[in-house]
Amino acid sequence: MTNADLEKIVDTSDEWIVTRTGIKERRIAPQGMAVSDMSVEACKKALEASGLKSEDIDLLILGTVTPDYKLPSTACVIQEKMELPNATAFDIVAACTGFINGLSVASSLIETGAYKNALVVGSEKLSSIVNYKDRNTCILFGDGAGAAVLTASDDDSGVVGTFLKSNGNLRDLLWIKDGGSANPYTDDYVFTGEDKISMSGGDIFKVAVKQMCNAAVKIINDAGLTSDDIALVIPHQANIRIIEAIAKRLKINMDKVFVNIEKYGNTSAASVPIALDEAYRAGKIKSGDYVLMVAFGGGLIWGSALVKW
Repeated sequence: MTNADLEKIVDTSDEWIVTRTGIKERRIAPQGMAVSDMSVEACKKALEASGLKSEDIDLLILGTVTPDYKLPSTACVIQEKMELPNATAFDIVAACTGFINGLSVASSLIETGAYKNALVVGSEKLSSIVNYKDRNTCILFGDGAGAAVLTASDDDSGVVGTFLKSNGNLRDLLWIKDGGSANPYTDDYVFTGEDKISMSGGDIFKVAVKQMCNAAVKIINDAGLTSDDIALVIPHQANIRIIEAIAKRLKINMDKVFVNIEKYGNTSAASVPIALDEAYRAGKIKSGDYVLMVAFGGGLIWGSALVKW
């Protein structure tokens, strides 16, 4: 879905969208394609790249806010479709930080020795919860999935550390008000948009820049490194202005920041793993590189992960 396509739906323009967000197009999953379907495609590519087999995976974690069903977890659906007989599977609801949350949980469980090989997935069909009458939000979001395999290492490579934080006092800055147990649909419910994503863009921008910077600085400092040691930053692809503001505050050149927002828009939990995969396959990450991932999303939740490749 290009900006030109959106011009036909709401009062907006390509120039307005590109100038304020950096987005030129986004991908929309076809009707009948579920989050689990997209996840399976990403998982297959991750497994292939890892050299592992389906039976080797003993942990599957999915970050999503657009599950196939309210029950069961979509991770269990992926397990069935991927034929992962030895896996424990569950979902994490952490919006745009879903993949980093999953990375943190998986790496911690592997470190304890409880699990050996984990599939961590971020997958969203945001088109199913976007209000295409709201020009302030519908221009931002797209659909997609990304996945990574984690396994124990016997050297200093791997997940160096993760940092997670949240502030539930700000939950109504980015949320879906209706449809849950707090405000369930009733027989006479009128769908006026409260069942779709609602966002206070200006407020989110300020908090996102501040807290993503704080999360990035903390994880770098905790590792005893500096910004100069970071080979590549992979931020959540929410808004080009947010990404540029973070790079400026961290004093990192934009050529060390991976950006693909122009192609996909904001894909929530899928954003970071899609960017990570594209960066790796493009040869932008080499052995020994420190890669910093940082994200921010509804909750409000933010976090960072530092990986030595």
